[in-house]
Amino acid sequence: MIDEVTLRQIRAETPGVGGKQVHLLACGSALMPRPVLDAVTDHLNLEAEIGGYEAHAARLGQLEAVYDTVAGHIGAQRAEIALVENATVAWCQAFYSIPLKAGQRILTCESEYASNYIAFLQRAKRDGVVIDVIPSDETGAVDIAALQAAMGSDVGLIAITWVPTSGGLVNPAAEVGQVARTHRVPYLLDACQAVGQLQIDVEELGCDFLSATGRKFLRAPRGTGFLYVREDWIAQLEPAVVDLHSATWVARDQYELRADARRFENWENAYALHAGLGAAIEYADRIGIDRIEARVASLAEFCRDAIADQPGMTVRDLGLRRCGIVSVEVDGDAGALVAQMTARGFALGTSSPTSTRLDFEKRGLPTLIRIAPHYYNTEDEISACVETLGQLVRHTV
Repeated sequence: MIDEVTLRQIRAETPGVGGKQVHLLACGSALMPRPVLDAVTDHLNLEAEIGGYEAHAARLGQLEAVYDTVAGHIGAQRAEIALVENATVAWCQAFYSIPLKAGQRILTCESEYASNYIAFLQRAKRDGVVIDVIPSDETGAVDIAALQAAMGSDVGLIAITWVPTSGGLVNPAAEVGQVARTHRVPYLLDACQAVGQLQIDVEELGCDFLSATGRKFLRAPRGTGFLYVREDWIAQLEPAVVDLHSATWVARDQYELRADARRFENWENAYALHAGLGAAIEYADRIGIDRIEARVASLAEFCRDAIADQPGMTVRDLGLRRCGIVSVEVDGDAGALVAQMTARGFALGTSSPTSTRLDFEKRGLPTLIRIAPHYYNTEDEISACVETLGQLVRHTV
């Protein structure tokens, strides 16, 4: 666990702490620490002084090292990493490159994120693939026995979200990976909400592809993300979009794709943001992702316990293992209450049925309030937030 001395230092290094607003929305876009901000602004200042191309050349060594930093954080090799603009780009680059034929099934979960499911629907419409939703078990997590029973020669892909955008759930991603490997089916894991709050080892997870963002629990800038592609898969896949960075024009009527995962990148990049992403991961690694994971889980449980004492507020989280996202049903309009909390100095968010429609419809849920503390938050901040929200709910009722 993170001790009090370390916590004070972390809070001192976080410009957004101690100001007019208590930020409790790490699942949306967490507060950057000073070293991340410095990494971005230092590169931008250099671009302003000598030019963008020249700054890239001058800092090439440091920028190339970001691939090693990302790879080390998730137990991968640098050649298996592509740096992209966000988690959606990362996920789509993998998904749309996987060759799926008409009649093949995509196995997914009831808590799958909207953007991913919309992409399933598009390929079902365009390519004739079949979407097969694996039911949840009694805890709300994807049912591994049901997944095993659903396997067959027509399964073309397993694609699930590890930590859904709402519901507090942590899906059993490694167990899914065991099933995928046993049946030699490609496995795409959305780790958008997992990276930065959970320890990640791609070998242990057994995934072939992993997509992630920087702006959430990693505390990196917006506009950053990465894709992991298992080395065995790289040469088999043709990206949906290629350019002179992902491929080389070797003859008038011929091109050759890069041999590494950077075939999923494009030529133009925000290198200042890359520097920020690398600094964010280095910052998390210095603290220790195991310590971060323990503190985030502890703060989230503290929040759930505090909510249990408030009338008109009900925690709607699932799973035996729960993450740092606390989902709350309230008596009243969730969006209006979040706006009122903003006016009172608390940054919260909402999750609507359109974000995880299958889960929301199954459980008959309205729009929920999301509270997502990070390791830089304190119990006092959470207590003040829950008490203020409780007062607003009681006043509304």
